[in-house]
Amino acid sequence: MMKLITLLLMSSLTVMAGAAIAPALPQIQQAFSTTPNSEFWVKLMLTLPGLFTAIGAPLSGSIIDRFGRKPLLIAAMIVYGLAGGVAGLTLTSIPALLAARALLGLAVAAVMTASLALIADYYDGAQRNQVMGIQAAFMGFGGVVFLMLAGFLAGLSWRMPFVVYLLAFAVLPFVWIFLPEPPRASTAKLGDLAIARDKLPVKTLAIVYGLNFVIMLAFYMTPVQLPFYLQTLGSVSSSEVGIAIAATTLANAISSMRYGSLKSKFSFTHILVILLVMMGIGYGIVALGNDYSTVLLGQLLVGFGLGFAMPNMNVWVSGETPASLRGKALGGLTTSMFLGQFFCPILTQPLVQQLGFRQTYGVIAGMLGVIALIIYLMMRDRSTHLNSRA
Repeated sequence: MMKLITLLLMSSLTVMAGAAIAPALPQIQQAFSTTPNSEFWVKLMLTLPGLFTAIGAPLSGSIIDRFGRKPLLIAAMIVYGLAGGVAGLTLTSIPALLAARALLGLAVAAVMTASLALIADYYDGAQRNQVMGIQAAFMGFGGVVFLMLAGFLAGLSWRMPFVVYLLAFAVLPFVWIFLPEPPRASTAKLGDLAIARDKLPVKTLAIVYGLNFVIMLAFYMTPVQLPFYLQTLGSVSSSEVGIAIAATTLANAISSMRYGSLKSKFSFTHILVILLVMMGIGYGIVALGNDYSTVLLGQLLVGFGLGFAMPNMNVWVSGETPASLRGKALGGLTTSMFLGQFFCPILTQPLVQQLGFRQTYGVIAGMLGVIALIIYLMMRDRSTHLNSRA
């Protein structure tokens, strides 16, 4: 039980890496108002960890495959606490804070990749499916709690939300005590010989990574564009915007807990079609909504769909990859997820400027629907082909 609790606590650290300081951004900008282009640099503090998580995840995966999960994990937890918490509480310049945020992103890459690999090492079959679902749910619930805590702390001082990152030091003893290093036979059988012999399922991974990128890009329309879209609907308060985003995250967490039972009935590709359709319909409702309650309904569907995505992709990659290369494969999955987050504003903002919010949400909904249809037709054609051969 303590092993699972520790894994879940580690997972919660990854979800708050960027968002924990979000409520304090206006105060941070005010504190550094004399710095040229301070608004841009302060906003970059929010997104920079995601970029460096994407960069660092493949390297983290290769390291844990070769040298084991626990050494890098412990080092990353220490860096997380120092770069996220101590640095935020003490550093006095934007360049120094940005450098610390970049280090935080690298630490998140290592923590996330190692925690996914450990779940795949410790659990098999239906139990792995269930734990992956619980992990995704815990990250969702953790996101809501940490954002509320950070909002409260931001009211005290712009530095106070950085205290949240110090939780890494509280979790570190649990990692040391309750997470044993998996036997080398399960992580790198025969060392370099196994790594040389085992092969990555490149085609499968390319498809999964690509789909994961698209799904995360689509989902990040919620924090990136939704607050501005809701303002166009009339008198929508800041608290209502927060409720809409939190409700989406909560729906995500609730559906993640049902992943294990869903996986017992459907294949990875069937679940993929289900979640893409749910997200597509959700964003379609958002695009057509004329009031807050309709948009909220659409966002709930988006959240329920996304809740199946993370555990489905994690279990899919873990099951298809040899144990000796699992870290590298999961590192690539982490990269695809954070690249989707990072590129969302870059790719969607031009659409918003050219088409408007409604049409952009419609484009995203249509894109998700087309992808779901293509996957469904490919599954049907494959089934028909197999039946004709039989």
